[in-house]
Amino acid sequence: MIAEQQTFQAEIKQLLHILVHSLYKDREIFLRELVSNASDALHKVQFEMLTNPNMLDPDAKLYIEIHPDEANRQLRIIDTGIGMTDTEMAANLGTIAHSGARDFCSACKAPRAASRPIYIGQFGVGFYSVFMIADKVEVVSRSYQPEACAFRWISEGEDTYRIEPAEKATRGTEIIIHLREDAPDFARGWKLREIIKRHSDYVAFPVYLVEPPREQAEEADAPAEAQRDQVNRQTALWRQPTSEVSEEDYETFYRDMTLDFQQPLLRIHARGDAPIQYYALLYVPQQAERSMFSLRKEPGLKLYARKVLIQEYNTDLLPDYLQFMQGVVDSEDLPLNVSRETIQANPQIAKLRQTLVRRVLGDLGRLAKNEPEQYTPIWEAFSPYLKHGVIADPAERDKLLPLLRFRSSNSPESWITLDAYIENIAQVEGQSEIYYIIADTPTAASRSPHLDPFRARGIDVLFLTETVDGFLVSSLREVRGHRLVSIDAAEIDLSEVGQAPAEQDEAQPEAVPQAELDALLGLMKSTLGAQVEDVRVSKVLAGGSAVRLVAPEGSLDRHTQRVYKMLNQEFDLPPRILG
Repeated sequence: MIAEQQTFQAEIKQLLHILVHSLYKDREIFLRELVSNASDALHKVQFEMLTNPNMLDPDAKLYIEIHPDEANRQLRIIDTGIGMTDTEMAANLGTIAHSGARDFCSACKAPRAASRPIYIGQFGVGFYSVFMIADKVEVVSRSYQPEACAFRWISEGEDTYRIEPAEKATRGTEIIIHLREDAPDFARGWKLREIIKRHSDYVAFPVYLVEPPREQAEEADAPAEAQRDQVNRQTALWRQPTSEVSEEDYETFYRDMTLDFQQPLLRIHARGDAPIQYYALLYVPQQAERSMFSLRKEPGLKLYARKVLIQEYNTDLLPDYLQFMQGVVDSEDLPLNVSRETIQANPQIAKLRQTLVRRVLGDLGRLAKNEPEQYTPIWEAFSPYLKHGVIADPAERDKLLPLLRFRSSNSPESWITLDAYIENIAQVEGQSEIYYIIADTPTAASRSPHLDPFRARGIDVLFLTETVDGFLVSSLREVRGHRLVSIDAAEIDLSEVGQAPAEQDEAQPEAVPQAELDALLGLMKSTLGAQVEDVRVSKVLAGGSAVRLVAPEGSLDRHTQRVYKMLNQEFDLPPRILG
């Protein structure tokens, strides 16, 4: 075969410009793509070995090698995979959005899912990201077929390429990258090692970094040997059965991922097949705030597709109220679309999110119910997040409500659930509402004079002391048919609720005639004037309480006033009702 100059299909020059300048944010992504392609080729030949004994180099080990050459500003990537013929080179490297991996999967109709090979490159654009850092690329490949010859594909990233015969004795593919002047770091071992660890640490085959010798041997006939080190770990902890992973392994993985030396409060190791196949290893840290030494500077989970990292901080897999969680998610069903940097529109992500939320809330719910002492630190660290979930995610509200905990007037030093509060309602005659007070601190709430009549009647009151609590009660309104009512609301009537001490121990005074009562109320209202909205007969006060100022309906509540104060906004306090 004589080398022929051929023209790229699909307006390759224009598409290369898009790929290089728009598709990928980070230039180092090219190495992830090429290692993924090499992994695909190794999976292919591994699958072929199961049914075809007649192939080139049947005993060759399966691996990937990366050879940096800083002196010549070159980088070579070698695999012992299935290789390509000249026809396959033209098809796979000469056409954008054409993928040999996709064709191979379509032709592979194995009866069981476990017998199907695993591939990364479902789209044929990843290879071309190499031109972000290269001004010339050569691909030398020899197919697994015994009679096949080796060929060389050469391109400078313009609108043409050429394929010519080459010399290669072994099966597989070698990519020679001639680096651009502004990309010398990609021929340095430390940089390549860093990229592989970040993006390709869990590729199923060994990835070796082969660096040139640092010092030449003294004897001319004994040259120094290159240093060949395996860089990747291969085994993804999250894909292993839980029975095969030790506590030490889990702790080491978390520490390596986050550089957080505190024990996580909860670990969730999950896998599933429906509605989407996935693996996940998630952790609840001890605190929401990240330390200055943390490796995870932003919220979001590490997202893998077939053990290849495609997004370092994915915030689409969990809702905002679960963004405090750390961990990794890996999916077999997640395709890599043309833009691997913008995957949030993919419908598979929505399925994965729904599955993960269900699993996380389920595990938190079981922990809260069965091991409340272990759940308490999670609540104390992340209560604003979970309350936000009740507000923002009505679809999951039934799973979130059992996670809520409150201090109350009857249990100021311990936590009470809404279910427990509702169960206690039955012990108080006439009570049907859930009463609460909004205050800055539990101490301030416990000292409020509004509590006196409730204490006297044995009515428990929830203490709401976080900024989000006002939004919570505004959104929630009621729980299991019981309204949430603020104890400083003007319309509260406790005359038929509980039993006041005065009614138990003292003779009731003679009722004041209505005419005299109306006259007294009128006198007080005229005397106080604009200082009060109204003066009414109280249906709440009991015992030693003398007066009670409450907010009129429709006025700014305590929560709104707190928000205005936080925002340094001025507001007028409305006249109160005396009653």
